[in-house]
Amino acid sequence: MADNPLSPATPPVASRDAAWVTISVPQDADTLARLCRDIEAVLRTNPYLYFSAWKQTGPSAYHAEFENQSNQQQVSVDFEVAPGPDRGLTLNYASGIKKRTIFSIEPDAAGSRLTITDDYEGLSDAERAARAGEADKSLHAWGVALRAYFLRLKRWSWLPGWRWYIRRMWIPMKPSARRIVWLLYLITVVEFLFFLFVLLIYLIEQQSK
Repeated sequence: MADNPLSPATPPVASRDAAWVTISVPQDADTLARLCRDIEAVLRTNPYLYFSAWKQTGPSAYHAEFENQSNQQQVSVDFEVAPGPDRGLTLNYASGIKKRTIFSIEPDAAGSRLTITDDYEGLSDAERAARAGEADKSLHAWGVALRAYFLRLKRWSWLPGWRWYIRRMWIPMKPSARRIVWLLYLITVVEFLFFLFVLLIYLIEQQSK
């Protein structure tokens, strides 16, 4: 299935059972490839994944435990990160119905395009049907959140400390905590604008006396 209007009509990788989403981002392809190699940040951006454990177990191997709220599954998985295709990378899972997740990167006129493909090939039809509830339903939301993450990096990285805050403070938060933080930021901005509005009215009244 294609989860995004930018996505091709057929799977971007050779698979008979895959789901994918494509996003357009402002970073060039090489910069995007570098950002995607921070795989912890990329995975934690998914708004449906609530991590309870994350550990690097080798040079390119990881162990993660999380709740996937898109399918109500408790997941404990080991995976390895392999380079390719091209500038992209591939997550190969040691267990679960998902065989691999592929990040494909292509240059684009406005920056680059990232296609994330979840490959489920390898299961029999009977096993696939029996374990349908384990299928990850968060792919589209992940693509939307990941695009917002890359846009924020592009837009605000000039601010001193912004990259540190996003990577060391915001990314490790649970998705619900991130939403609360952004809401508090919004409320603070609205309150500040209201204060400026009241101050402006006061100054105008003072000048008219």
